[in-house]
Amino acid sequence: MNAELSETSNILKAHPASALGGRVRAPGDKSMSHRALILGAMATGVTEIEGLLEGDDILATARAVAAFGAGVKRLGSSHWRITGLGEFRTPDEVIDCGNAGTGVRLLMGAAAGFDLQAVFDGDVSLRKRPMTRVTRPLTAMGARFDWLQREGRLPVRLTGGGLSGATYRQTVASAQVKSALLLAGLNATGKTIVEEPERSRDHTERMLRAFGAEVGIEPMADGWRIILVGGQKLSGATVAVPGDPSSAAFPLAAGLIVPGSEVTVEGVMLNPLRTGLFETWREMGADLTISNRRHAGGEEVGDVTARHSALRGVVVPEDRAASMIDEYPILAATAAFAQGRTVMRGIGEMRVKESDRIALMARGLAACGVAVEEEPDGLIVTGGPVRGGAVIDTAHDHRIAMSHLILGLAASEPVSVRDPEMIATSFPGFVDLMRTLGAEVEGEDRA
Repeated sequence: MNAELSETSNILKAHPASALGGRVRAPGDKSMSHRALILGAMATGVTEIEGLLEGDDILATARAVAAFGAGVKRLGSSHWRITGLGEFRTPDEVIDCGNAGTGVRLLMGAAAGFDLQAVFDGDVSLRKRPMTRVTRPLTAMGARFDWLQREGRLPVRLTGGGLSGATYRQTVASAQVKSALLLAGLNATGKTIVEEPERSRDHTERMLRAFGAEVGIEPMADGWRIILVGGQKLSGATVAVPGDPSSAAFPLAAGLIVPGSEVTVEGVMLNPLRTGLFETWREMGADLTISNRRHAGGEEVGDVTARHSALRGVVVPEDRAASMIDEYPILAATAAFAQGRTVMRGIGEMRVKESDRIALMARGLAACGVAVEEEPDGLIVTGGPVRGGAVIDTAHDHRIAMSHLILGLAASEPVSVRDPEMIATSFPGFVDLMRTLGAEVEGEDRA
């Protein structure tokens, strides 16, 4: 299950580009790919998945569900078959989730509902990421977590089974926490209710229905309530995974900031809870159009075209953060080329992603000559001529790496990123795709 990587050099360098152009297809949506594998493994019967993202994070989840007893077979490029037993079983090995934060949190929720023990671990980066916001409510439902090295951090031993439904109110909307609790609630007694202040990604609710479960969604005066009755059984399904808008953002951003460019990304998911970046770009004056709207995998998709645009700074509404939290790094990179200030606040969640993305983007932009202000839960970028010419420390974060490479395409001097191999966690083939559009991205050996 090893993905082939084109991003194998210790350093990648993006050179200033002439006009970019062409039509490309985004890799399968990462969020939906995780969920399709996990729900397929929890279900009884066969699940066929088309368009699965074959990045490192997803391959780690595929190995995990196989360790929990599901049959996992790759039938062809992005085409997988999962044969579920209707349950997870105690694995014979440690569940190594690599760098997949979404994968480990959703898997802990799914596994918590079954009578089993499992040890979850990950790479150095994942071991630094907090797990208690998922484990605490799962513990309240009856699961047990024993921290093996450091409180609140992987590795951790889960003892599952015997769960009772509970009501959990999130203070910050998080699709990962919500999804973990709903997956656990499938095998809990009573109702599992998650209340959130703003709607977060709803792929779990949509996909649960596709696998035969009933999920209720009710508006509240101050948010939303998602309700799932325990004891429901899932049946195998056919899942078509659309293109990932978070990945599509990178070639589209290049189209917006490189003069003379016109770039189209085909088959992009247009779920309104995932298109906050597109809304923000339009407010900045982006020439962004959508054509060929259609449906795939229960989601609306379309072909998105970005043309070089004179962007202007905006204040991004804080309540939009949940719909674009992964896209703030590339938004910050495009804001570097906008006239005026782009203010991004209410994004403290970025500090506990694969890295402290607020700090890393501020540091990287400053190194490229961009005026940037870092706040505890925000970032302010003042656009202008972008010098570039820096070598960026990515802290092994795929979105930090790709964002700075895109910035380098429109800067005055090349921009290089260290340790770019992590790009394969979400966007295998990123470099080759950008080259097909006319970008010059080269690998070089570390001096």
